[in-house]
Amino acid sequence: MSVSTRPAIYTCLVSHVRTAPTRYRLRLRTYMWLTDPDRPPRLPLLLRPLAGFDARDHFGGGSPTIRAGLDAFLASRGVDLAGGPVTMLAHARVFGHVFNPLSLFWCHGPDGAPVCVVAEVHNTYGERHCYLLRPDDSGKAVVDKEFYVSPFFPVDGGYTMRVPEPGERLSLTVHLDRQGGRPFTATVRGERRPATARSLLRTALRHPWSTAVVSAGIRLHGIRLYLRGLPVRPRPRHRPQEGVK
Repeated sequence: MSVSTRPAIYTCLVSHVRTAPTRYRLRLRTYMWLTDPDRPPRLPLLLRPLAGFDARDHFGGGSPTIRAGLDAFLASRGVDLAGGPVTMLAHARVFGHVFNPLSLFWCHGPDGAPVCVVAEVHNTYGERHCYLLRPDDSGKAVVDKEFYVSPFFPVDGGYTMRVPEPGERLSLTVHLDRQGGRPFTATVRGERRPATARSLLRTALRHPWSTAVVSAGIRLHGIRLYLRGLPVRPRPRHRPQEGVK
């Protein structure tokens, strides 16, 4: 099985829908990159501030490359890709700034067969956590929640994720499942664009400083929810994972 690792850009609509304890919707437009973490795109010098990929932004930042960080995390979970290909969906650094609420790594064996998916989650407190997923043929995986993300939800329940590897379209869904219902759903829908200099420049002009906009947007909507009276849940002490220092 052949796995394409040719870089691409996805222009995205991100939606967060809360149904409890109050109804609320957040919608943001941004763009994300699909690329090989071993071989990120080489851009013309003048465009490099618009798309940087740095090992410091993933897996604790202590590995020499993003792929090395991924392999260390997988090794801590007993998974060896034996050099098989990986595709990464993430925000790139824009003018030195990046915020990745969710990065995904589709991991394959040497023959190209899917092995697992790693979902790396960052919260607005500078913390991160990785989930090892074993999706079914439809891209669906279920995992226990282990990480504090929203200040309005405790660390309980679990996630039902649909994370099919993107093609011409990107379609991701994350449901938070808690006792008594499904109070939160996040979706990412996107369309593929070629990762050319012209396409990047056009996209960056349409969504300037996109990672800062996403970070600020999440914080702004958090303030609005707080002003509506939603109680803030205590944030437990975060313990970095083995392989994610």
